[in-house]
Amino acid sequence: MSERSPKDKDNSVQVLEFVPAEVAEIDLYQKREKIYTRKIEGFFQRIRLYTGWPLLIGYFVLPWLNWGDRQSVLFDLPERKFHILWMTFWPQDMSMLAWLLIIAAFALFAVTNLAGRVWCGYTCPQTVWTAMFMWIEQKTEGSRNQRIKLDQQPWSFDKFRKKFLKHSMWLGLAFFTGFTFVGYFTPIVGMTIDLAQLSIHPMAAFWIGFFTLATYGNAGWMREQVCKYMCPYARFQSAMFDPDTLIISYDKARGEPRGSRKHADDHQQQGLGDCIDCQLCVQVCPTGIDIRNGLQYECIGCALCIDACDSVMDKMHYPRGLIRYTTENALKGKKLHIIRPRLVGYIVAVALMVSFLGYRMATRDSIVLSVLRDRQALYYTTDSGQIENRYTVKIANKTETNHKYRLSLNSSAPIQMPEQGAITVSSGEVRELNIRLTLAPEYSEQAANSVQFKVYAESEPEKSVTVDSKFFAPGSGH
Repeated sequence: MSERSPKDKDNSVQVLEFVPAEVAEIDLYQKREKIYTRKIEGFFQRIRLYTGWPLLIGYFVLPWLNWGDRQSVLFDLPERKFHILWMTFWPQDMSMLAWLLIIAAFALFAVTNLAGRVWCGYTCPQTVWTAMFMWIEQKTEGSRNQRIKLDQQPWSFDKFRKKFLKHSMWLGLAFFTGFTFVGYFTPIVGMTIDLAQLSIHPMAAFWIGFFTLATYGNAGWMREQVCKYMCPYARFQSAMFDPDTLIISYDKARGEPRGSRKHADDHQQQGLGDCIDCQLCVQVCPTGIDIRNGLQYECIGCALCIDACDSVMDKMHYPRGLIRYTTENALKGKKLHIIRPRLVGYIVAVALMVSFLGYRMATRDSIVLSVLRDRQALYYTTDSGQIENRYTVKIANKTETNHKYRLSLNSSAPIQMPEQGAITVSSGEVRELNIRLTLAPEYSEQAANSVQFKVYAESEPEKSVTVDSKFFAPGSGH
């Protein structure tokens, strides 16, 4: 609290001066302290291998596989075609992409509500790539204690050699990552040949360099800072948690009071809990937290602390599970509820959206027809006195082969459309036609406002697309 002191005691009116209290300086972003993680093996780390490696292999291999005569996964922006295995998506299908992102978000909400941050701990790219960079660090600089000593010792040839080897391998992996990522947008085989011949496109070179540096910085230097300060998921995950959400927790009732002891001691007679305060759970944590302090937003659910603690419990011949996957209700001895309203709501929402997206994908047209009336005038009168309406008709071929299309007109009035013949549209092409419909003046009052354009492929006449439009004429009721 601030203090008040008299400024002048001789005056009849006492003036009080406010002396500011001590102000504590608070940093919203603290300087990073390097975390030296300890290598640990265990049940959950084997699961991380089984979940991480398939994703890595898929990421690095998919662009090199072909589907027919094209790359299996290619987001071809210049051609405005997105190839994903046997499917090809066009700009007209972008609504499906929005649905896919919404489905992914709700699926993440459901998984988080059920099992906490398993996405972060086992499949998040930041976690997987950081684990690979940490593996390189351990192979080049040694164990945790060796790395600490290496950083503390003055520069020498041996230290330079280890650091140079580590960063060279980091940059190599980062380059391979960035090159592969760009390969999803540019044919990777051709880009590899261009790179070997030093004739790669400047824009491709820029993005390869950008993602190389981004990977090198995120997985090599920033690591847990990305999870703590950059990832929004850590900030709003608590909104999806409930007392029945599976989380990593330390059993205080069993572990406290913690303290060191000899293997042969009866720790219960000494008044100690099962935790021997070895700090191993802290040393293996990639975000540097102490799980014994309770659930923290920095925890990514990687279960490294569980495997570390279980290894200590095995050595002490104590039961496993001092640190374990559990729920808040289970820790309090309450009944576990797997089926709960919020989780059911997420699952139902995901199921409905997946069904809708599947239906859209199964029934999407291979032809896109758009009709746009001329906006300069409702109608024109030709020199011969006929009533004319003008339209811009676009036909998009969304198949992988070239097609010849036929365009026809349906109307209850004798509206005439010039014979178009076979309209050849190449794969992925959008063909634009200027169409003029005419009507004899004696039928103008009988003309119906509605006309219907129809297009179909000669090879597949049963697959057609129709679009309704308007025809305006004097006295037609417009």
